[in-house]
Amino acid sequence: MSELVIESGRIERQYWRDLWRYRELFLFFVWRDLLVRYKQTAVGVSWSLIRPFLTLAVLTIVFGKLGKMPAGGVPYPLLVFCGMLPWLFFSTALTEAGNSLVSNANMVSKVYFPRMTITASSVSTCLVDFMISCVFLIALMIWFRFLPPVAVFLVPFFVVLMFGASLGVSLWVAALMVKYRDFRFIVPFVVQFGLYISPVGFQSSVVPERFRLLYALNPMVGIIDGFRWCILGLPQAYLPSIGIATVEVGLLLASGVWYFRKTERTFADII
Repeated sequence: MSELVIESGRIERQYWRDLWRYRELFLFFVWRDLLVRYKQTAVGVSWSLIRPFLTLAVLTIVFGKLGKMPAGGVPYPLLVFCGMLPWLFFSTALTEAGNSLVSNANMVSKVYFPRMTITASSVSTCLVDFMISCVFLIALMIWFRFLPPVAVFLVPFFVVLMFGASLGVSLWVAALMVKYRDFRFIVPFVVQFGLYISPVGFQSSVVPERFRLLYALNPMVGIIDGFRWCILGLPQAYLPSIGIATVEVGLLLASGVWYFRKTERTFADII
């Protein structure tokens, strides 16, 4: 009687083949997360619009009305919302994907499949919310009769950067959270703190020139600046921040995959 033994890929090439073989499982995880997220909620998927709308209202009042931040000649709600889109994606992905392995402990400890599938699917689920929120952005632009510049066709590049940054950081956090559950308390603090050090409710041009390069070390600065440049045509985008963000996203993604793979074999024992 023959026996089938399923084990993880011992070499990287075999592991990446496993990821492709389990692509249907990846799609299943994405679909499951979407269903679970809005299950038994009163307004369902409308939360993808309600949440950014409420955040937009608060940031517009705090930074626009009370803080008197410059808008660069564009309606302030548009300025804020273009900064919120990538930030909400990043913060939601970090919160949910970072906890993805612990939330699926039963599967991780009993069945073999590339564990990266779970974390990547959580980040991909947030991409659906992002696309729904983009509908609200289009509605805002129609309301303010704002026509985007030709550079709007470069938006997919910054979407890729946004996704890469979120996935890279999420791989680090997900792997670390398996061993150090303290990250459950650290991640919400980082997300809250990051909102204020990223140019979500204001332009990065308000940062003094001598600190701009240091400020640009936050990869979300370049990504948010890029979004606003593509959609609103703001000339105040600090171009070095976009280059720095591109390099940092590559490093985050490569190091995240490396650390995740390094620790993946221990997940089933620890979790």
